[in-house]
Amino acid sequence: MHDYLRPNAGWRHEHFMSLPDQSPIQRLSVEEGLDAERLLLERVSAGSLECALLLWRPLDSALVMPRRLSRQADFDAARHECAARGWPVALRDTGGEPVPQSAAVLNIALAYALPVWEDEATRIETAYLRLCKPLQHWLHRLDLCSNLGEVAGAFCDGRYNVNLEHRKLVGTAQRWRRRQSDGRCVVLAHAAVLMENQRQSMVEVVNTFYLQCGIQISCRQDSHVALDEVVAGAWSMAGKLYACYRQHLSRTELTLGP
Repeated sequence: MHDYLRPNAGWRHEHFMSLPDQSPIQRLSVEEGLDAERLLLERVSAGSLECALLLWRPLDSALVMPRRLSRQADFDAARHECAARGWPVALRDTGGEPVPQSAAVLNIALAYALPVWEDEATRIETAYLRLCKPLQHWLHRLDLCSNLGEVAGAFCDGRYNVNLEHRKLVGTAQRWRRRQSDGRCVVLAHAAVLMENQRQSMVEVVNTFYLQCGIQISCRQDSHVALDEVVAGAWSMAGKLYACYRQHLSRTELTLGP
């Protein structure tokens, strides 16, 4: 048994299954999913929502990356090579590095306006923890021990990866803006959970992009792990995430909108 598997799985699974499936996972193309995330941020920025959560799973595959990478000298050649491998390039508004998106990935987008009682100086760390802690709670309910931190050799590596036994399961990013109506900061925090083992083709396409652009970065398959490698029927549990987020957010007086 791996270190990240815990005993008494049967009892925890039974208890976990009693949580409601309150938010269906939307099936969207990658471009539609990115647009839905932008719309979520726009609605919070406009004041029509204070806090909202979107769960979505791609219908297709794409290599999603920040817009800044489109300014690479060899971007067009790299884009064509990735598309030839079945991974067309899509551009996102958040930062970071290239991330493969496919039906193997669960996307979680959390948007909210910074509560007036919170310190703007710590808003970035707070947003990452608001995004990651419910995920860690969900994994704990699946009898898995997770940690936050960087993983050498992982694509789009960061301090707030959610890892199992120091292998990256979840990547995170965020984007901030200031709301004109009241001056409050608004964030879109995003997590990508690798639900199914597609590590080989994902790492290959990321490395292909870097190689074509002359970027000296190389990612490794063994730096990643998929949830279905350690839990059977992982997708059947994903609907419970909404309840985990609602529970955690309510502790800081944030209420999920429709």
